[in-house]
Amino acid sequence: MGISIGLVGLGQFGSAFAPLFKAHPLVDRIALCDREADRIRRFADDPFYADKLALKDIYLSLDDICRADLDALVIITQPWLHAPQCIQAMQAGKHVYSAVPISCVPDGDEILEWCEKIIETCTHTGQHYMLGETTYYRPEAQFCRRQAAAGKFGDFVYAEGEYLHDVDAGCNLRQVSYQRSLGQAGQEWRQTAASKYRDQGILGGPMHYPTHSTSGPVCVMGAHAVEVTAYGWRNRTQDPHFAADAFSNEFAFFRMSNGATVRIAETREAAGILGGDSETFRIMGTLGTFSENRWFEARRPDLDHLDYANLPKPSSRSVDRAEMFEPFPPEVTAAFKRAVYRDLSEEEFQTRDFTPGGHGGSHPYLVHEFCSAVAERRTPAINAWEAARYMVMGVMAHKSALRDGETLACPDWGDAP
Repeated sequence: MGISIGLVGLGQFGSAFAPLFKAHPLVDRIALCDREADRIRRFADDPFYADKLALKDIYLSLDDICRADLDALVIITQPWLHAPQCIQAMQAGKHVYSAVPISCVPDGDEILEWCEKIIETCTHTGQHYMLGETTYYRPEAQFCRRQAAAGKFGDFVYAEGEYLHDVDAGCNLRQVSYQRSLGQAGQEWRQTAASKYRDQGILGGPMHYPTHSTSGPVCVMGAHAVEVTAYGWRNRTQDPHFAADAFSNEFAFFRMSNGATVRIAETREAAGILGGDSETFRIMGTLGTFSENRWFEARRPDLDHLDYANLPKPSSRSVDRAEMFEPFPPEVTAAFKRAVYRDLSEEEFQTRDFTPGGHGGSHPYLVHEFCSAVAERRTPAINAWEAARYMVMGVMAHKSALRDGETLACPDWGDAP
């Protein structure tokens, strides 16, 4: 018998994940929930979902779907709603998958409180929490974790993570903000954001959504931040998009628990990108380094028998995506392929190969990890403790930037039990 999963939030991002969750072979029943009934209708009327979706499993409120006899909920709602909704779901006996970040509100102390509450809720309820952080399953991260597990980095020395997303880039953040302001949840948030934060002088910044940049170095090194020094850049044009933020760009240096140094950059008002990608990381070790899809190895001599005439030479090579990705079980690949190409004729379908897509190919891996964790009754890879480490780095960096670079300690709740 398979697992049952409810999908909460069927907007643009939730819609991208719905076919994958429905198609996963471990899932034999799905439920749908959204406050906007027209969003649900698009799925309920789609024959693709008919074999796993019953009319009784359609809900218009989180309260109602929390009362349903489901194993887990996938919460892809607005970022300020994630934490309280995940806690409600776990208290109702559901495992939860949350879109990123854990929480995104202007008050950093509140974000830290939500991190602690989620960890406490996992502990007290026995339910599992997974953060759907895409960088964790980007092919670069998959490759680097394998290299780290094999000891090929040696000791970690330095890493960089960055999310360089200008407000007017291809994925236009003005448009994203506008879309989030629509609907019931968006209207409620405008009032809350003004009265609870902006009118009280509490301003956020890009470091309050840090998971795309912080998760790469953390998940590869298996280390957490100990302290941080950070600086911010304030918008100088009175652009209303940045009115709720203290800074439009933020940059931070961290000392990590393994002794390495990490630089994190979150930019929203800076044209273009640095290097080959806008959402990436680079990691340097004493023996190996990963940067811009290249793997570098230092070949050390035998220090007890140095031969200065024949010292080993370092090597480097390009690493393509096919090598970076980890394979799915065959039945999962087949199911995901059917979901992705469900609108093609059978003849066209047979000519296609399944290529992981969504944020660098991460989406199907996130779905597979959560479904597998629920079915196997185990802690997911991106659990509450791991996710909190990504968020802490951003919160404390923003606090440091507000204090003009004061070095601050970073709290930590330890590893998942």
